Amino acid sequence: MSDRRTFLRQLGATIGAGAAVPALLRAQPALGDAACAGGVGGGVGGGVAGGVADDSARGVLRRDRIETLGVQLYTVRDLMKVDVERTLVRVAQAGYAEVEFAGYFGRTPTQVRAALAGAGLKAPSSHIGTNELAPANWPTVLDAAHAVGHEWLVLAWIGDQYTKSADGYKVVAELLLKAADAAKRAGVRLAYHNHDFEFRPLQGNTVGYDVLLEQTRGSTVAFEMDLCWITKAGRDPIAYWLKWPERFPLVHVKDAVFAPAFAMKDVGAGTMNWRGLFKEHVQAGIEHYFVEHDDPADSLASITASAKYLKQLTF
Repeated sequence: MSDRRTFLRQLGATIGAGAAVPALLRAQPALGDAACAGGVGGGVGGGVAGGVADDSARGVLRRDRIETLGVQLYTVRDLMKVDVERTLVRVAQAGYAEVEFAGYFGRTPTQVRAALAGAGLKAPSSHIGTNELAPANWPTVLDAAHAVGHEWLVLAWIGDQYTKSADGYKVVAELLLKAADAAKRAGVRLAYHNHDFEFRPLQGNTVGYDVLLEQTRGSTVAFEMDLCWITKAGRDPIAYWLKWPERFPLVHVKDAVFAPAFAMKDVGAGTMNWRGLFKEHVQAGIEHYFVEHDDPADSLASITASAKYLKQLTF
């Protein structure tokens, strides 16, 4: 985690310069099994193709799959540091159509856009830090987003000064709300990405994640749910989707084993119940699926294995 903190602290300089486990961990059925019953509602999320209705059921039986798959480039940061353009080509060859940035690795926004075009990729989202939300920095960040072609900017991490009390999270919510207003005028949306610390109990019988959701109710602020971290925290993503429908247009698809010791895995090699989660994509409002592994032994092999699994998955 310390490496990620260091990495995220560097985002401001890079962009500013223009450069208890819940029940969803049940073992999954085999990929060839019949599709599970569909989630709440009859529509289909932006990154998913729909199935067929079963007239005998009150709901709809679906055979959906992810059609447009993305990857968080933090996963392949070792390669990005060496050659941005070549790495993006290799990401596309691994089976991805979208990427999410976390810094531009020394490239200007114009160079990033050209590299994306050369690889045949789109970058609907980029991670940012709290420094970028400051009024003095935000216009430059929005200009960079337009130059690259981002539709979303996602607050990726908040410092310890915000996480000790509900009031600290309210400060973060206010930062998001103010920045979201300016972003909306610029045609960009703002979201918040979670880890597991947002679910630590706070005084007042609440958790930080709930404070952020409540304080931003009715606004354009959305949430990028990291499905692994929320699960590690002992929370059920679907319960949040039911309470806060369609507020989670982006998700991080990250797998792990949770016992006897926590360890991240390639997607499909851990114990996350992806079919059970993704059949509720309509309720959540998921539009973008970004694969992520924080510390893979071989980053290219990892994203290739994850893409292969997810492209076969039906739900």
